[in-house]
Amino acid sequence: MRKHLYILLLLGFVFHFGFSQGSPDYNGGYKVKFNEDGSKFFRIISWAQFWATHTDKVPDDVSKTNFSIRRARILMYSQINKDFLILTHFGLNSLNAENQSPTGLEGNSQLFLHGMWGQYSLGAKHAIGGGLHYWNGISRLNNQSTLNMMTLDNNRQSWATIGLSDQFARHIGIYAKGAIGRLQYRIAINESVSNNLQETVEPVAGGAAVYAGRRLLGSRDAGKNYAGYFDYHFLDQESNSLPYKVGSYLGSKKVFTVGAGFFFHPDGSVLAETDGTLSGEDVSIFAVDAFYDAPIGEKGNALTVYATYQNNDYGKDYTLGQTYETGAMLYGHVGYVIPLKDKKLKFQPYVSYSNRSIDAIDDNASTLGLGTNAYISGHNSKITLEYKNTKYGNNTDTGVVTLQAMIYL
Repeated sequence: MRKHLYILLLLGFVFHFGFSQGSPDYNGGYKVKFNEDGSKFFRIISWAQFWATHTDKVPDDVSKTNFSIRRARILMYSQINKDFLILTHFGLNSLNAENQSPTGLEGNSQLFLHGMWGQYSLGAKHAIGGGLHYWNGISRLNNQSTLNMMTLDNNRQSWATIGLSDQFARHIGIYAKGAIGRLQYRIAINESVSNNLQETVEPVAGGAAVYAGRRLLGSRDAGKNYAGYFDYHFLDQESNSLPYKVGSYLGSKKVFTVGAGFFFHPDGSVLAETDGTLSGEDVSIFAVDAFYDAPIGEKGNALTVYATYQNNDYGKDYTLGQTYETGAMLYGHVGYVIPLKDKKLKFQPYVSYSNRSIDAIDDNASTLGLGTNAYISGHNSKITLEYKNTKYGNNTDTGVVTLQAMIYL
């Protein structure tokens, strides 16, 4: 085990320092201004996350250490007139030796459209828009940016609709967003997908619910879903120009927010009665959360704290892959930034923990994560090492160690 950890660390630092040094003077990245005050612009953001993962207990013919590209993305948005904006986001996720295509033209993990929406301003603080968008409900983590997460990755159960009602956490629909004083809001009406993760699953008479409302009951009754998230900002105001919530500010802001959100899909799931009759069950998810991020003292230290309670109702005894399950969840994480004397290199040890109640197994699941970030140039250039262990009911999963090298420009 120790030998593999040394190998992972070496590979991470070779990748990180051998291919990119990052830059302390990022200054907004690739942004082209079309006028002097910068109100007309075009911006490109690019990022990549490379993973090396070690799993201790695997079958004899399976490698314990594996490499993958967790994310490779490009996001572009432009505003030529202050009254409208357009955004396009594409890339790939979790590309590895098992799902690569010989020619790059096949496979579900290849390049695809993550988002594309247009937005129109309604004054200085409000806007409406539509398209394949990421203005989600439920919680801060369901709107999480993948550029600046504090933990290695987002808490998976917080992205509560991926592949069930949407395309990778993005719905086609319309949204409204804005701010009223210190209260920010985002609400949306969306289409629900038909060909989801359960597109070939049929409900069993007297059995658990299946997420197949639109496919089996029709788009009139089960075609739309509704979402919203509302957060109040007690200290510094966060930007809501784009939907992506920041994971950790590393002490550059003093933020304390409290939020609440929901997702509601009428007849989203389907039950089969004992006589074979199909009936719909509403899918409803709601959450409350709190986020605190602030500098500590004058030496560059900073504290990040997040906590959420989420209630998931996907239908009677619903469960899918130990990820989507009817029940409730408590999740939280804490991180602390420790800079070196020159403040350029910063370390951020952190801990995360979740506990979920699961109706289908009448038991709980818990996940503990321990990790640290090494920031060479803030989130633009960082290395993360994390150990994660999950206990699901009476079964304890093998611990997983992951090393990530990330760069974004």
